[in-house]
Amino acid sequence: MLSSKTLLYKNHKRKKKNVKTKKSKKICVSTEKGVTKQYQEEEEDEGFSLKGSDSHGVQPLGNLYINPPFHNSRNTGLGNLQTLTDELVLDILGLLEGTHLGILSTVSKSFYIFCNHEPLWRNLVLETCKGGLFFKGSWKSTFVGVCNRTCGVKIRDFYSDYLFQSWLCANLEMKSEWLERDNVVRRKGFSVDEFVMNFEEPNKPVLLEGCLENWPALEKWNREYLIEKCGDVRFSVGPVEMKLEDYFRYADQVREERPLYLFDPKFAEKVPQLGKDFDVPIFFNEDLFSVLGNERPDYRWIIIGPAGSGSSFHIDPNSTSAWNAVIKGSKKWILFPPDVVPPGVHPSPDGAEVASPVSIMEWFMNFYNATKNLKKRPIECVCKAGEVIFVPNGWWHLVINLEDSIAITQNFVSRRNLLNVLEFLKRPNACTLVSGTSDRVNLHDKFKSAIEAYLPGTIDELTLKAEEKKAQQSKPSFWDSVTDSKAGAFKFSF
Repeated sequence: MLSSKTLLYKNHKRKKKNVKTKKSKKICVSTEKGVTKQYQEEEEDEGFSLKGSDSHGVQPLGNLYINPPFHNSRNTGLGNLQTLTDELVLDILGLLEGTHLGILSTVSKSFYIFCNHEPLWRNLVLETCKGGLFFKGSWKSTFVGVCNRTCGVKIRDFYSDYLFQSWLCANLEMKSEWLERDNVVRRKGFSVDEFVMNFEEPNKPVLLEGCLENWPALEKWNREYLIEKCGDVRFSVGPVEMKLEDYFRYADQVREERPLYLFDPKFAEKVPQLGKDFDVPIFFNEDLFSVLGNERPDYRWIIIGPAGSGSSFHIDPNSTSAWNAVIKGSKKWILFPPDVVPPGVHPSPDGAEVASPVSIMEWFMNFYNATKNLKKRPIECVCKAGEVIFVPNGWWHLVINLEDSIAITQNFVSRRNLLNVLEFLKRPNACTLVSGTSDRVNLHDKFKSAIEAYLPGTIDELTLKAEEKKAQQSKPSFWDSVTDSKAGAFKFSF
């Protein structure tokens, strides 16, 4: 929900504005005069920027207590349903068809607000969409089938933290303090052996510069080129498929908390020219899943999205490592090592499910500051066009596009993480954990057999090295061997 910091709600019709937050014990102020007064009396904190889209007048609940006559039309308009939480009300409305939502929105101001909640109409569109998606300014307009960019009715006395935060997360720009930390190791012009020894073997992230200079994609991949080459080919965009021209139109208009992300694993098969426009960086040439041929799990994707789109915290599938190369735009990365679960993220004991904030922006608003107090602070960076980041296996990571972005990512298995992958694939609940393939149950046996056929002795050799390394780590040091832990003094053996 909303953080304890002050949230200021003013005129949202402006295309972009800067809003200041206050270090205050008081509840947030929404009136123009109240804001001016607090600015004069209290210490200013770093501001944030808002994009322009309509909130229908929804204000944070705290504003109710400083706006006489202290009336919340949310409750009166819902009648006996006012005892339900906003989330539950929306869950119930999510069971209705579009026609019924439209009728219900005329009952009261409260139902007007709830029934115009954009995620409800987004779900309706995505559930009924067939043959592509032509976005028309808003999800409701898209469902109805008309272009409508009007702001609609503005309600003056509706207060809800849940609905306000949804609007705020859709319109909040990234704060500068969320982008300042850059503690990733950067390397340029070093060898594959150095990469393996210093980063892949110890399982540490690194940002690589200058290794995409020969990629035709860096020069070619703009909107015009991609639309021309891809034509009517449809790409995976969440639960639907869209032509690139339609997706770019959507990306230019959308203003929502969780923008749809183009994430297609078959792009090179659909448009072979795209696969010819890039090469795997030399550091990642070893790709052991390739021994499975066409039966290998999905492993490479083209990724396209507007500012604000991205991936919330997750660990890459099948215990693989990954590389992500930015071709256009820039991305903010946050990575946590395998033994540190990010604040606000709650994985199930078996790892099959992960509970996390609804959106990436919500995580930044409510949990980013908590990372400053962790003993093991995350690795952070902004990866720009022409740069590649190495994501080691098992690392939690979040990615958000800071601008319209295009990237290529690939998951891979090398000798350094082969044993981890085999161990992952044979877990008792592998059928729920393994992804990217239709044969989840037998993938372990198929992969192990293929490795033994193509690279005989490799698994045994790696297993022996792992056991030796483990024994070496458990072996007492010199000082442990000469110290009597009970007596607290040295002991000598001759």
